[in-house]
Amino acid sequence: NFRSQLSDTDKARTASMSRSTSETTINLNVNLDGEGKAQITSGLKFLDHLITTFCKYSLVDIEAAVKSHDSILHHLIEDIAICIGQGLDKALGKRARIMRFGYAIVPMDDSRSNSAIDLVKRQFSKFELKLERNEVEGIVKEDIEHFFRSLLQNLVACTHILVEYGEDDHHKLESAMKSFAIAFRNAAAIDQRRKGLPSTKDMM
Repeated sequence: NFRSQLSDTDKARTASMSRSTSETTINLNVNLDGEGKAQITSGLKFLDHLITTFCKYSLVDIEAAVKSHDSILHHLIEDIAICIGQGLDKALGKRARIMRFGYAIVPMDDSRSNSAIDLVKRQFSKFELKLERNEVEGIVKEDIEHFFRSLLQNLVACTHILVEYGEDDHHKLESAMKSFAIAFRNAAAIDQRRKGLPSTKDMM
């Protein structure tokens, strides 16, 4: 069970998601104000590692029970990303009193990545991972890219992730995920001085 860490509101920024198809069944719990804990066993260790990395640096808690029905990795990776994106969107609620904008630059040995996020509810995402190998830690390049694309599209925000440079594809992905996690944490943080929506339109 997740508990909100907010001291000035009784409303926990949590969400529960369930997605069941002929391809997969996924049950997901998200807590934006957690401790950075991840509980997921997808069967793909590197995918679990990327999700754990996101949790660690965003301080979002994610619990996911995952089952593949057709043993097709593309479907599994896509559906996990969809659920995480939708879970984060749902947990953000109306997006009142958040900082709204976040950005981060993260080095990882030979690689450096930057991310910028606007948590306005207008979907736009652009990412450049600059992967050179066709497979990274047992996951094909197109599935890794599809994971990022599906997650960002379902987050419903304006998100830019850029791997600036690097030699090791593993390091590129870790720096990209860490920068995204920190940018998200900063954007989703509660602004203690703000009342209402962080928008001149009074609409996110």
